[in-house]
Amino acid sequence: MPVNNQQRHSFLEWCRRGEPMIWINAAAVSISAIAVVGLLVLLAVRGFGHFWPADVMQAQYALPGDKPTRLIGESVQTESVPVEQLRSAGFTLDTNETFIDRQLIKQGNRDVNGLDFTWVLSRNLSEVTYPEDLMVVERREWGNFYGYLRSVKEGDLVVADESQSPAELWAAYEQRLERAESLFEQIENIEKKQIGAINYKIEKLRLRERGLALDDSIPADRRAREAAQIAAERAELDREYSAYQSRLTELYTNIHRDSITAEVMSGQIVELRLSKIVHAYKPNAMSLMDKAGFYLFKFAEFLSDEPREANTEGGIFPAIFGTVIMVIIMSIIVTPFGVVAAVYLREYAKQGLMTRIIRIAVNNLAGVPSIVYGVFGLGFFIYFLGSEIDQVFFPEALPAPTFGTPGLLWASLTLALLTLPVVIVATEEGLSRIPKALREGSLALGATKAETLWRVVLPMASPAMMTGLILAVARAAGEVAPLMLVGVVKLAPTLPVNGNFPYFHLDQKFMHLGFHIYDVGFQSPNVEAARPLVYATALLLVVIIALLNLSAVALRNRLREKYKALEL
Repeated sequence: MPVNNQQRHSFLEWCRRGEPMIWINAAAVSISAIAVVGLLVLLAVRGFGHFWPADVMQAQYALPGDKPTRLIGESVQTESVPVEQLRSAGFTLDTNETFIDRQLIKQGNRDVNGLDFTWVLSRNLSEVTYPEDLMVVERREWGNFYGYLRSVKEGDLVVADESQSPAELWAAYEQRLERAESLFEQIENIEKKQIGAINYKIEKLRLRERGLALDDSIPADRRAREAAQIAAERAELDREYSAYQSRLTELYTNIHRDSITAEVMSGQIVELRLSKIVHAYKPNAMSLMDKAGFYLFKFAEFLSDEPREANTEGGIFPAIFGTVIMVIIMSIIVTPFGVVAAVYLREYAKQGLMTRIIRIAVNNLAGVPSIVYGVFGLGFFIYFLGSEIDQVFFPEALPAPTFGTPGLLWASLTLALLTLPVVIVATEEGLSRIPKALREGSLALGATKAETLWRVVLPMASPAMMTGLILAVARAAGEVAPLMLVGVVKLAPTLPVNGNFPYFHLDQKFMHLGFHIYDVGFQSPNVEAARPLVYATALLLVVIIALLNLSAVALRNRLREKYKALEL
């Protein structure tokens, strides 16, 4: 159908009004919003669904021509695969179908079966049931255990077995598990806190003693007094250490007393020490409310506990703490330096060729790959600056490094350097938008240039500073590559903040959510078990960055409202 002149004119007029760009921009925003929401939903479903206590099935499974065997486990996922792919893998399949469904079953019992997960063909499963007495045991080692509880033992004495009712057998088990958990908490408290503090004090005494030996200016009588004092303090610490060791020996003897026997899917009876068990539950016997309560408990444990089993189980609290504390230190460092640099370039520096070159350099620094900053941090902060600090302030600890090794301080400084251009550019933009009349009015009223800058210019530019800080936090919190060189580790034994003086240890290595995702996702020995934790940790990292940014945005909006009248 031909287009007449009136239609052509209407179309051209519609384009001249800019409406096509409005629709294109609206579509782009909608697609971006849908993509972000879809990503968050995917992370939430794949990650947080992991904590729901799934039902455990028991079934008979047999390939054509083989004898059926009992299979116990959780169905993790189902997918359709080409029949030819299975035949090429050695399966004998008599079917005309193009695709066949298969299921990934988490069968646990890695110490018995060798593998946590196995693929089975859905068509070869039969007699699928969900017995209520099937139990799931979370262990400190070897992953989950699936089976039937058969007896509870104290040493070699059986105190409960199948001759009693299932409820009585389970109650006897829970009672002794509660005792074992209490003993484990006592052991952990003594090892990590009491003995850890003693070891820290002993190390400090060793450094004091070595400092005395290195300092030739100390008089002999003073050296003797301090040596005697060190010896007395060490003797007292040794007595405390021996007392805790005796208590630990007693606790370990008691915690290894209780055990259970359980039947696995092959019919084999396995004995499990209660000291190696974290939790145990019967998901098939749980109501919806029971499962919801257990889900909240597991999620809270994920946020507050330490990782175990090569980071594929347990919680991620050390990584959360390390990420937040690193971002806070980075923000404290980068904000004043970035603001001072921007103020100098905008308010004091002579606007000429050199200033333009500096601005170009700052803008280019924002595009430098982050790994380059990591290499710089390793070479300058750690090998040069850290080594010099050790030579001047910690000679008694050498050759063991104190600050001449990757740690929290150097990681924060490296990220501060990485995000410094963002803060400078944002602050300069804010300073440039302040009307010149405000500066002139302040000077006309008798204020000095410094007073004008401090009382008028900087307060009005504070929203722009917060914008720079928001962008810096958003970038720094998700960085991984430079942190691998300057302080992040797979597993940190202690937090950078603890009860040992000076309480805040900037020289310690730390864990980070971004590196934790990389480690669990790509370095884990058990990929299938680690996959849900990758999703959950990724969503948690997004949430933490969002919370940090929202806090900065709220402060920025408050400052903007406060100084809006001055702009008018």
